Amino acid sequence: MDRYVTGAVIRRMREARGLTQEELAEKLFVSSKAVSKWETGHGFPDVSLLEPLAGALGLSVLELLSGADVQNRNRAANLLRGCFYVCPVCGNAIRAVGAAVVSCCGLTLPKLEAEPADAAHTIRVETVEDEYYVTVDHPMTRTHHISFLAAVSDRGAQFVKLYPEESAAARFQIGGVRRIYAYCNRDGLFEWKLG
Repeated sequence: MDRYVTGAVIRRMREARGLTQEELAEKLFVSSKAVSKWETGHGFPDVSLLEPLAGALGLSVLELLSGADVQNRNRAANLLRGCFYVCPVCGNAIRAVGAAVVSCCGLTLPKLEAEPADAAHTIRVETVEDEYYVTVDHPMTRTHHISFLAAVSDRGAQFVKLYPEESAAARFQIGGVRRIYAYCNRDGLFEWKLG
């Protein structure tokens, strides 16, 4: 992990909850001097204090460790605004409906930003009866391949995990699909929007 609890988060969330350093210290059974040291970056809370500190600040432990509070502002659950996360260690692919703190293999994963499909990652979509047949003309070697294809509608997402040395192709039920994604293990996430 490249960072531990940051003092700026502790201070921002303490102030947002209307707590003084003394009041937070009382809740955690520590001195106000300790809270001051955390907030100024001259010390860190002991690991045994992470859960009580997160609770006092109204955060989860993951939010506290990531340095960001996650608030569900996407109340309409628009699946087209969802986020993809991919673990660089194990290749695990995760899709979240909104902003999230996602960790895998001990790493906090960054949200992937989809780029429009380019010449090296051209996404082709054909209609075959009630399905989209999606292909990507891309190398599928062990070191460079398309890891997954996904189709997203306003009602859900369909994933197909791909493996090296097989073709980069998948079939998806049409059912309102508005976006197709291809994830290249070297170059990232690519997107193709349907009319």
